[in-house]
Amino acid sequence: MGFRGGGGDRDAEFTAFARQAQDPLLRTAWLLTGDGQAAAELVQAALVKTYVAWPKVRQGTALAYTRRVMANHHVDAWRSTRREVLADEVPEGPVGPAPSGASYDDRDEIRRWLATLPEAQRRVVVLRHWCDLSEKETAETLGISLGAVKSLGSRGLAALRQVAEHPARPTEGAQR
Repeated sequence: MGFRGGGGDRDAEFTAFARQAQDPLLRTAWLLTGDGQAAAELVQAALVKTYVAWPKVRQGTALAYTRRVMANHHVDAWRSTRREVLADEVPEGPVGPAPSGASYDDRDEIRRWLATLPEAQRRVVVLRHWCDLSEKETAETLGISLGAVKSLGSRGLAALRQVAEHPARPTEGAQR
């Protein structure tokens, strides 16, 4: 990535951070978006905004700061469009990075589970339990009340537990 800017130290620090944070940010973005390409674009947008604010970002909090920027950007984009793009075909094979320590099969299962949640529940679950934001931080990031975060999070986790305990079985027509 080529960055324009004054100080060489700033650029070097940020470049090192961006390289180190890329995989964790991609995993989080993928969980937020459910799409590999959209996740990459979300990370890129968040890194650009983080670079602009880099002199103000406290040492040791850069990853959390960038995740928050990414979540805010995703919510802003969602609010501005609020429409679903339907595809004629579902892509085959793994898309995007697998979460740390997870196989592609695990990653696909996590994606399927998260896809069963309504968008609002999925955002809360990802921010609270993947990004480790507090309930208050999640509420501020999403621009919703603390009660809404608690309610959406509780319902989202209950739905995920239900899906995990009772996975869908293939129908007779789908069996080989």
